[in-house]
Order: sequence, then C-alpha cells, then structure tokens
Amino acid sequence: MSHVRAVLWLSLTLRSARGLCRVRSMEGQPQGSASPTAMVNSTVSCGEKLPPEIQETTVTEGAAKIAFPSANEVFYNPVQEFNRDLTCAVITEFARIQLGAKGIQIKVPGEKEVQKVVVDLSEQEEDKTELKEGADLAPENQPRTTTVGEICEEGLRVLEGLAASGLRSIRFAREVPGLRLVVANDASARAVDLIRHNVQLNEVAHLVQPNQADARMLMYQHQRVSDRFEVIDLDPYGSPAPFLDAAVQAVSEGGLLCVTCTDMAVLAGNSGETCYSKYGAMALKSRACHEMALRIVLHSLDLRANCYQRFVVPLLSISADFYVRVFVRVFTGQAKVKASASKQALVFQCVGCGTFHLQRLGKASGASDGRVKFSAACGPPMAPECEHCGQRHQLGGPLWVEPIHDLDFVSRVLGAVSTNPSRFHTSERIQGVLSVITEELPDVPLYYTLDQLSSTIHCNTPSLLQLRPPLVPRSALLHAGFRVSLSHACKNAVKTDAPASALWDIMRCWEKECPVKRERLSETSPAFRILSVEPRLKANFTVRDDANPSSRQRGLKRFQANPEANWGPRPRARPGGKPEGKAMEDRRRLLQNKRKELAEDPAQRAARLKTFPCKRFKEGTCQRGNQCCYSHSPPTSKATAEAVSTDCPQAPNLNPPGPEVTTGPGVD
Repeated sequence: MSHVRAVLWLSLTLRSARGLCRVRSMEGQPQGSASPTAMVNSTVSCGEKLPPEIQETTVTEGAAKIAFPSANEVFYNPVQEFNRDLTCAVITEFARIQLGAKGIQIKVPGEKEVQKVVVDLSEQEEDKTELKEGADLAPENQPRTTTVGEICEEGLRVLEGLAASGLRSIRFAREVPGLRLVVANDASARAVDLIRHNVQLNEVAHLVQPNQADARMLMYQHQRVSDRFEVIDLDPYGSPAPFLDAAVQAVSEGGLLCVTCTDMAVLAGNSGETCYSKYGAMALKSRACHEMALRIVLHSLDLRANCYQRFVVPLLSISADFYVRVFVRVFTGQAKVKASASKQALVFQCVGCGTFHLQRLGKASGASDGRVKFSAACGPPMAPECEHCGQRHQLGGPLWVEPIHDLDFVSRVLGAVSTNPSRFHTSERIQGVLSVITEELPDVPLYYTLDQLSSTIHCNTPSLLQLRPPLVPRSALLHAGFRVSLSHACKNAVKTDAPASALWDIMRCWEKECPVKRERLSETSPAFRILSVEPRLKANFTVRDDANPSSRQRGLKRFQANPEANWGPRPRARPGGKPEGKAMEDRRRLLQNKRKELAEDPAQRAARLKTFPCKRFKEGTCQRGNQCCYSHSPPTSKATAEAVSTDCPQAPNLNPPGPEVTTGPGVD
C-alpha cells in the first residue's frame, strides 16, 4: 500500500512541476515579443522540442500578415478571402456614412480625392471666386479627416466575437479607416496568444485589443447604451444561433451586425426540425434554397431583436460558396416592431411541380386617421391541392419576405470597389456579385429555375442559343408584361412577379415547339396534368435586348467556380492544435466521388477484386475454387488488418472451369 501511495505522490508531483514549468516559460517572455512557436505550442513541456508538423506558417492576405499553426487548418481558410474582403468594403462604407454625419471624412488608400472648386465665369465675381477658393484652403474650414491605422476618437468600436488567429480584426485595423477600437475576442487561450503575437507582428496594438472570453458573455456585458459596439462581426464554425440573442443587444442604435452561417445543410432543408430548433423556421428542400436560407437567417435575427423592442434593416445579403452572409442594421422602436409580423411569411410549396405561395403572418393597413392598423392576415392563398398538378403542399417558414438588400447602400459599396479595384484581391468577384444584386427584383421573394421548370414537364431546357439559355423565358415574360431578373444565388434563376399560372403557360407554349411524348407520361404525373391544359397565354419567344442583363453583357464574374481543390468549410479545431494526420487525408481521398461508378474494364476490375480476401474461403465454404473473383491466398498480418468483409459473387469475366479442374473448399 505504501508503495502505491509513493507512486501516486510522485506522479502528481511530476505533473504539477511540468505545468509550473510551462507557466514560467510563458510568463518569462514579454507579451509582444513571444516567439510564435512557443506561444502556439504552449502545452509543450520544458526542454522538449516542437515536432516539425506543428510549426507555424505565415500567410499574407490584404494588408495583414498572419502567423498561424499549420497543423490546425481551421485557423485560416483561403476560400473565405472573398468574405473578408467584402466585409472590409461594407464596414468602410458604413464608417463613411456614420462619420460623415459627424463632419468627418475618411481617406481610403488608393481612392482618388475629389476636389470641389467653386468657379464663377463672370468677371465681376472673380474676386469672390478667389476668396471662396482661399476660404476652402483655410485650416479652420477644412473638414476633419481620418485615415487607415490611426485612432479616431469619434470612430467605430468593432467586435469580432470569434477571432481565431485575429486575421479579420487585423485587416480591419490596417484597411478600414475611422475606427476607435477593434476587440478581437476568442474563448481559446491559445487563440488569444496567437492574436497577441499577430497584433504585434502587424504593429496594430494601438487599435486591436485581444480579449479572452465567451463571446456571449462579452456581448451581454455590453448591453448598456454607452458600452455597445457600432459593428459586431460573427463568423462561427457552423451556426451562429447561440450568439444572436446577445448580439442584437450589444450592437448600438443603427449599428452594423455582420453574421455568417456555414451550416447550409440545415438551412437548405436537409433537416427541417434542426433548422427550426436553431432559427425558428422550417426549411424546405427547394431550388431556391439558398435565398430561402438568407431569408430564414433574417427572420431569426428580427425575431430575436423584437424581444427587446428592436428590429433589423438588411443592407446586404449574400449567398456564396458554402455559406450565407448577412449585413443588417439594428434599430429600436416599439411602433416599428409592430410591423415585424407583416414582414414574415409562411411558404406553401407543391411537392409535385414546385410551385410556391407565400402567406404573410400579419397585415398592416392604413386607418382613416392616417395611422397604421395591424391585424392578423387571412389565408391560405391556395387550395389544399395544387391547381396545376393536383399534388399536396409542404409548409415552410416563417421567413423574411421584405427586401434583403438596401440597393442604395449596395451601389455605394459597388462604386467604391469599382473605382479602387486594386484594394482587394477579390475585387473582380465583388463587382460581379454586387452588380447582379443591383439587378435583382427587390420586392419578389424566392425564384424558380429553368431546369426545375423543364424537368417537371420532361422537356428540353428553353434555349435559343447554347450560350444564352436564360434569355428565352426572360423574353417571354417581358413580352407578357411581367418583370423578371436573375439572382446572385443561382445562375439559372428566374425571379419574376408573374403568377405561377403564367409561368406554366409559357412552358406549355415551349413544349409545343419541343413536343414531349405523352404516351410515356403517367396520367397522375405532374407533367401529364400540366400539359393536358391548353395555355391561355400565348408566349412570344423573340429575344429582347433588355432580356440580357448588363452584368452578363459586360462579362462580369458573377458566379464563382470552385476556387481550389477540396475547398469548403474547414474541420473543427482539434484539441491542442494536433494535426489531422495522413489517415484523415486518405479517408477524404477514398470518399471523394464515392457515389460515382468507376469507369474500368473487366480485366482491371478482376485484378482489383483479387486484392481482397474471400470471406467464404476463410470460413471453408467457398465452392468456386480458382474461379472465385476474390483472393484465396493466405492473408498476411497487414492484409488481415485492412481486409474488408466481402461475399463471393460470380467472377465477372473468367472462362468456365474445364473438366480437369476440381472445385471445392480449400482448392487454390
């Protein structure tokens, strides 16, 4: 017993001494001059050398240089550069508006200064003109200016709730003018240590303040009006739902809230009940799932803000790559909050043809005395069965059905990026996406797609030329007197104010030019029921000039191709920043395109199957002998460990056994 106690005492003593040694090694270094290796790998005990696979890597993005642990790829995702560039552009224009109201002008590197000179061509007013020009040059009459990298006492206070390496906060400090303070917060002590090092590396310690705390608690501690942030940026791994309640309380009056959601599988309808638990809305599987995801996030933000007599006003809502990103302003007003119910709607979507109808939750109407009267809406807007195909409806939502963009603000951001394209590495894509957004119909929620309409009635996709398939239905809708536009969320989208009956009439007219074999259609199918009705609207498929949007004519990069191999959201941070290892890479490579049949000839397939041991031979029950497609060789220890349990089907391309061949268990 005494021996066991001595062993326990010795192990505890060594563990405590090792922890004390680690603490001293961290405390013995200055806060700003700590080496990145020692800071990131703070769990390594004294005297140990760092393994080469968890050394640091330096990455330059924009005006920032970031050191991050290469073993933990979650700290940096190059695909998100578009997200960060767009955020810097949006916050810059927001700062221009906010500080402009205070008489402060911001100077952005690369922007040309606009000089306004008072000119009077009359000779009598020459002296007055000179006086005015001289007055403009007087120091006391010059407007106050602020530049990038300096502290603006009346500027914006920015919070990045989940900063990781601090890249986004450092880019704000080095690229966005008019800032007073940037708080780079993270709950991980290792991440905060890395932020401190990167702040010193980029010489922005006067602007960026590293902070270690739970993002929710930090925002709850800034609920007071004087403590609120003008800008809050949330870019979590997965869903931001746990942080939204605190965020709508910690942002200032009229402040900017930037939220990223990467849980697109939930928002796109793969798990409606999970979407309801996180965002308070049921998501449906739809071709318009990306815009529906944006509207669900806006609904969730407005719903949480309403609890505190606040409401949101969307500035910009983007669906890109594997995430959605929304920029909203938050205001306070009890009267405005009453109108929030009329901004939300349920969506009824037919399971057969995909036709959808919207039913608002509330109704706002003008009273005789000029006041606005709010009441419950009446519905539903359709019969229990779809009027076009006779199928039932699915119920989704609620979701935001008001405009998801402020077109004036979007135009300001687009103009600033277009006049200074060298500011961002992804300026070309930002210009293309924002140009498509300015062309969208702001008052038309959701959209249809060409492939959806065509596949429903089993006809070819409408196309006049191979290079411009969207122009035919767009022209037909324009000829019929309806409005139509594209959507930045889908390149084949048809966003229109035309009723579904007009859309199906146009598709019926197109089917007459490209007939479908009716005998192959089931009488209960949506295609048969839709095509059995004669169109009441005679479609005109002549291509109109205004059917081709300006962004398409100019050849802007509207829809991004896959930016790199194996792109997408990075995996979660591993404990201690450990590398994923070769096993995870091999697993990803194995599962890539697993649902696609490999194109191989029978000989290659037979050779590949011979690498697997036969399970029945191992049990002594295989009756195929050397005609078995699997191996009957004695397995090695390595092969046994990697063996896959397989049955023994007929060999694919082998000659039948001759009369001299004996078959049976154990025969090679």
